[in-house]
Formats: sequence, structure tokens, C-alpha cells
Amino acid sequence: MTSLILPSSNPCISKPDIIFVNPQLGENIGSAARGLLNFGFTNIILVNPREGWLTSQAIARSSGAGNLLSEARIYPDLESAIANYTYVFATTIRSRGLSKPVVSLEKAMNHADQIIQKRGQVAFLLGPERTGLTNRDIIYANDYVSIATNPDFSSINLAHCALLLAYEWNKLINCKSTEQSESKQTKLAPVIAKLTLAVQMIDDLKKTDYFRPKNRKDSMEEYLKNLFIRLDLTDGEVKTLHRIRKALQTSNANNID
Repeated sequence: MTSLILPSSNPCISKPDIIFVNPQLGENIGSAARGLLNFGFTNIILVNPREGWLTSQAIARSSGAGNLLSEARIYPDLESAIANYTYVFATTIRSRGLSKPVVSLEKAMNHADQIIQKRGQVAFLLGPERTGLTNRDIIYANDYVSIATNPDFSSINLAHCALLLAYEWNKLINCKSTEQSESKQTKLAPVIAKLTLAVQMIDDLKKTDYFRPKNRKDSMEEYLKNLFIRLDLTDGEVKTLHRIRKALQTSNANNID
């Protein structure tokens, strides 16, 4: 039986993680596990899977990758699942209202590799079979990933999509020239640090007359969270922005006095 765990502070960073958001069918998770293990992916990460997903059919579909299912990392919500990642890609075929870059799968994997070389942690989000990712889900993503498919029949099975991601990553790594030297570049800030900054900035703005008109307050808050999460901020830059916030608060307090 899989167990609920909290985000690790030091997950494996040798390759991206693939996160299944609200998956509905255990058989699809089993098939995905088989494809992922084919290409050396040994983690299954699930967000709020349907109760009773780990069935005999799911294990049968995994065809020998059952240990990935039994050792799956399960989170209650997406925010906790992606808390320690520095860059998140969302796979989607639908047009969205939020302003995010749309990149090909090949470009996404190249970008993921660059981030991992900087000691960053990368995740790809896959939505539920019936609906795909919601706008609320993709707020946490930096980029959309577009997989070139038949425009008249573009919906991809969950397991097939996972397989394509794993294959594209494996192809990239196999094509790279010998060993690369370890990167000593500054570590990028995780999503949770940028989200915390955004929330505290929003709290600061609530003390002003910023959120006008009031009926747009929720959408303006989501926009600000999306803005900060998209930025490639380092840990040091996040701390600097926090210091700027506090300095402005002190200055405003002195002016009032």
C-alpha cells in the first residue's frame, strides 16, 4: 500500500520528474510506469489519485515495473507536490488565458537539462485523462509543453504522453557528448520560495488601494502569483526582494510618523 509523504528536501536531480495530477485509472498509471522504467525513470509521483488505484490490473499493466507503483510518492495537492522544484512544465493542448511560453517537447527537455546542470529540479505535469490540467493547476508552471500531434486527433493517452517525455529526455542525454563538468552556478530558488514571496507581496498590497476594482481582486492575485513563479529567480534574489519589501515598509512607517 502506498503512503502519503511530504516533499523531500533533496530529491534526485539527475533527470526531471513526471507528476501525474489527479489520475483516474490505475491501469494507465501501470502502463506509464512500464514506459518510464524502459527509459530509466524510477519515480512515480501522483497528486490525489483516485482511491483504490493500485489494483491488480494496474500491476499487470506495469509488466514488471510494479515496484514503481508500490513505491509511488503521493501528495494531497499540487502545491505540496511541486514545492521544491525550481522549474515546472505543464503539458496541455488547450489555449489558456495566462501568459506563458509554449515550447516544443525537444526545447523543453533541452531547457530542463540546462536547469538541472545548474542544480535545479524540474517537473513535468500531466493532467487527468478526462479533462487534462486546469487553469488552477498550470498557475504553478513556468512553460507549456506542446507535443506535435494530428490537429484533428490530438488527445494523447496518459501513459503514451509519459512515454514520450521519458523517450525525449533519454534521447537528449544519449546524444550529449561525454561528461560535462559540474556546474557551480548559483542555485535557482524553488517554487515554494517564489510563491511565498508572491503571497507576502500580495499581503503588503492588500494594505494599500492596489486591488481595484474589488471584483477583480482574485484574478489579480492569481496573476501576481503566476508572474513570480515564472521568474528564474535565485535564492539570493528572492532574499533581496524580501529585504526590499521590509525596507519599503519601514520607510512608509517613518513617513507616517
